[in-house]
Amino acid sequence: MMTVQPPDARVQAEVARQPVPMIVLGGYLGAGKTTLVNALLRNADGLRVTVLVNDFGSVNVDASLIRERSDDVIGLENGCVCCTIGGRLVETLIAIGERAQRPDLLVIEASGVSDPMRIAQVGLLDKAFRLHGIVVAVDACGIEETLADRYVGDIAHKQIMAASTLVMTKTDLVTPHALRAVRQRLTELGATQIVVTADNGVVPPAILFPDEALALPGLLSPRPLRASGHTLPSGLRSFVWTMDGALDRNRLRAALLMFRGKLLRAKGFVVSSTGGMSEMHVVGSRVTFRARPELPVQPSSMVFIGVLSDEEILQFKGALQSTRLESLPCLT
Repeated sequence: MMTVQPPDARVQAEVARQPVPMIVLGGYLGAGKTTLVNALLRNADGLRVTVLVNDFGSVNVDASLIRERSDDVIGLENGCVCCTIGGRLVETLIAIGERAQRPDLLVIEASGVSDPMRIAQVGLLDKAFRLHGIVVAVDACGIEETLADRYVGDIAHKQIMAASTLVMTKTDLVTPHALRAVRQRLTELGATQIVVTADNGVVPPAILFPDEALALPGLLSPRPLRASGHTLPSGLRSFVWTMDGALDRNRLRAALLMFRGKLLRAKGFVVSSTGGMSEMHVVGSRVTFRARPELPVQPSSMVFIGVLSDEEILQFKGALQSTRLESLPCLT
């Protein structure tokens, strides 16, 4: 006799194999990417993080954190893993995606002369991953000289353009006035207005870490922030929006792109025009939907994080409200 798996167990099994959030960390040579990686590994907050780096040589992992070490893998006591990738990015991603226990977060440190957007596109070829962000480190002290360089300026410019979040590093080496000028320059050059500063490699966790919006229990109840200590950087705000009824996906996509460059991230669950649930993610200008037929139908619920004024939030909510379908199509 066939055994029917309880609904809760089916949902938990499905969530366990959800795509792994993936961050690509870019920035020109010397911008401080390795400092960000080290800070991330020290402050993983109980999450299983896998970091792919080009070379261990520059990653000075605290010896007290190391559980085991081989030629190309460092395992840490907090459950994080640091792996070298060299030219084996695709093979490494496949191996991670096929693990019985996937990480909670995957971070790929791009080389200083690579295009982080292309690396993100390679990662997204595997459905085991979804893009959580492209974070680009910018040396506040030397970025103008780098951009002006006839040989490497274009590379640095492309990296800045690819970012969903820009992180200014080495800010202690510039005056407050110069720092404001760098911030203004980055908002003019980049496709995002999400610009934050790093303090010895530490950035607000909301920038790097996935929140608990997709965790059980409360699977369909996204929250704007996690517990204390997980604060948004200055200028960023978050809000949760819910609505009964099905949503028109094309109108929703248009609403989500209204504030492109100002929206850091959005995620949640929506009722599709067919009456079933879909999982939604927004990173920069990338909007993705994934059907979740195993989930019970509940009101659409989404969490948004971005640089948004009170007026813009009101406009945003009005646009979201207009995505509601008055009735579902007849299904035969």
